[in-house]
Amino acid sequence: MDFLRRVGVFGVLWDSDRVLVVRDGVGGEFPGIWRLPGDAVAHAEHPERAMVRAVAEQTGLTVVVGRLRTVVADVVTYPEGDVALHTDRLLFELAAQHGALRDGVQPHGVPGDAVLREGAPGDGVLPGDASGDGVMGDVGGGAVDRVCWLTLAEAARVPLTPFTAGVLGLPVTPLAPGTPQARVPFSPPHPDRRLRFGAYGLVTDPAGRILLTEIAAGYPGAGLWHLPGGGTDHGEQPATGLLRELVEEGGQRGRVEEILGVNNLHNPAALGPEGRPLDWHGVRVTYRVLVDTPSDAVVTESAGGSTARAGWFTREQALDLPLSDIAALAIGQSGR
Repeated sequence: MDFLRRVGVFGVLWDSDRVLVVRDGVGGEFPGIWRLPGDAVAHAEHPERAMVRAVAEQTGLTVVVGRLRTVVADVVTYPEGDVALHTDRLLFELAAQHGALRDGVQPHGVPGDAVLREGAPGDGVLPGDASGDGVMGDVGGGAVDRVCWLTLAEAARVPLTPFTAGVLGLPVTPLAPGTPQARVPFSPPHPDRRLRFGAYGLVTDPAGRILLTEIAAGYPGAGLWHLPGGGTDHGEQPATGLLRELVEEGGQRGRVEEILGVNNLHNPAALGPEGRPLDWHGVRVTYRVLVDTPSDAVVTESAGGSTARAGWFTREQALDLPLSDIAALAIGQSGR
């Protein structure tokens, strides 16, 4: 089985008591199932730009991307292609640009042969040709075939992806057996491109010291001091991967307090252990982590050789070190 990865962005956009949702068409991940607007992040694309693009393509609305609310991972298997697809799903809060939402006006501009819901938003009519039992009509073509505003009561009556139901605070149930599933919805990965999703922590102790790790020789950024963390394993939740890396790279046990944001890195000629330049795209989510009972920072063998050493520093000491871009940004923001 091939184990593949992608990063997806999804957004929550409210208009009073209605939330914007779309339905997957035959080219979508789960045809006939409703979800939040969003899409896979393209190679080298910043997740926030991907979010704006996806909403515009799927609904015709122009949005402003707000806070990154959460990140979760899931794995979907595609038996026909013998593929297990891991998706890291980033959830953003969205706001429409001034004047974009007017009462009684539907989103517009859905590409292809998409069909919009009939009836004004909020009039109690379920999307598509659904009756009160939530049964969908025929699924149209394209990745998205319908888009509309739903109240939570209406959303509870239509089939939702588990991710969407969880975000909206509705009961989360697995998709029913036999739910239509698209064929593997992407092309095989390019041999010279790499996508790496990582979870990193601005890790502090009760005294306010910051834990940093030095990148080892032979790795991109060698000699720079970096935030603890790294790439997550296939099927691993981001926060779980970060806490694992914290033990491996610094010998500390911590707890995640909040998510700080997402950082994008594109290096079209990164030279790493592979020994040849690669078109590298990194999506890096940063969390605030507290170590309640700190100990001496120790790099363990399970760190895999990418970390030379680790140490605790005051904020002033840390700012005097040669820092990676993500570490400099996080530490700079910590003083605000």
